[in-house]
Amino acid sequence: MQKKRPVNLNLWTIQFPLPAITSILHRISGFGLFLFTPFLLWMLHTSLASPEQFANLQQALTSIPAKLGLILLLAGLFYHLFAGIRHLFMDAQIGETLKGANRGAALTLILATVFTVLAGYWLW
Repeated sequence: MQKKRPVNLNLWTIQFPLPAITSILHRISGFGLFLFTPFLLWMLHTSLASPEQFANLQQALTSIPAKLGLILLLAGLFYHLFAGIRHLFMDAQIGETLKGANRGAALTLILATVFTVLAGYWLW
């Protein structure tokens, strides 16, 4: 017996719960951090090559677009860190209920936002 159920493949019409959104953002932030790793390694290499190159890199990072890029990178890093900690707690079977998952997702977003604002204030 075949059941004819409605199939909705349009992801823009589906209303995802907060834990699902934070899980998707965790994957996106991890991918973004992976993509920017070569750039970060290049910056590390440049800063350690010589005092002149360090001064040049330091001067380049004082521009507004560079600061905004670093703040965006830090936002991804903080979000990925807190979402990863949330997943570790869930692996330990802490916060697996619907209420706990919603609280953990909200706490992840709040902590990532607070740490990003603090780092942005320090960086600016």
